Amino acid sequence: MPIDPRIVPPADAARRRAVSPVVVYPNGTLPMPDMTLLERARATLEKTDEVIVPPREGATFRVPKGHFFRIVSIEGPQVGDLNLWNANDLSERFFSGKTRALHATHVTTGNRLWSTLPALRPMATISHDTLGWYGFDADGGGVHDVIGTRCDPYTNRLLSGGDYHNCCHSNLCRALAKERGLSMHEAEPFVHDVLNVFMCTGFTADTKQYFMKASPVRPGDYLELFAEIDLLGALSACPGGDCSATHSSDTARCHPLKVEIFRPDPALLADWPFPEPNGYTGIAEGI
Repeated sequence: MPIDPRIVPPADAARRRAVSPVVVYPNGTLPMPDMTLLERARATLEKTDEVIVPPREGATFRVPKGHFFRIVSIEGPQVGDLNLWNANDLSERFFSGKTRALHATHVTTGNRLWSTLPALRPMATISHDTLGWYGFDADGGGVHDVIGTRCDPYTNRLLSGGDYHNCCHSNLCRALAKERGLSMHEAEPFVHDVLNVFMCTGFTADTKQYFMKASPVRPGDYLELFAEIDLLGALSACPGGDCSATHSSDTARCHPLKVEIFRPDPALLADWPFPEPNGYTGIAEGI
């Protein structure tokens, strides 16, 4: 952030800045999912359904608890904005902020997508990521971020003065409204901050501003997740395409995305500890 020149630094400013950071939730704080068991289950996958998400549009899909789903690049580099809800209760939805705090700014294999309070439980576990090789580049960029929100028509109007109707927010609203038989007005409050699938993002080293750069995704790449609860998902094929230059416009080259649903051998997951809603009851009890 810019430093206000009117503010005089204290004599001990350097010492205050030199204090060592503390990771809020260190590695090992969370119980780790049994990735070996998930890998065994992956070897038995049988495809049961697929959904094509057209460029600059959104679509919904359902994943039963204990199934897997993949978001797949099929024609060219394309970013997708993902929303997840408890299929039986839209008030429980993906909590990008807590996912970021519990894991990192970008997620990959072994990380989980957590739900909102008061449930606060894993909704899905990332079981495979073909872009897991990317890590963080020289600019500090990584893929699959939980730091951005989603392109939306309100910010677009704020910054450009114009209206654009195929922002990811709008696409997700339309998809959810169609799925649930809701009006756009009724659906909009349920649309939430996203997992930016395949998007390459970070913060600039000098000004710490959020940036995007060309996604490394190529046809055949996919992000695969294991459903810990019954899920309703919505995915928008972002109007920014690979987000190398722009978003919220019709100028970028865009491609469809595919969502595939898979059923594993259920016997392999008979003892999987599917999560219940968080056990804290103090708020409900008036504490």
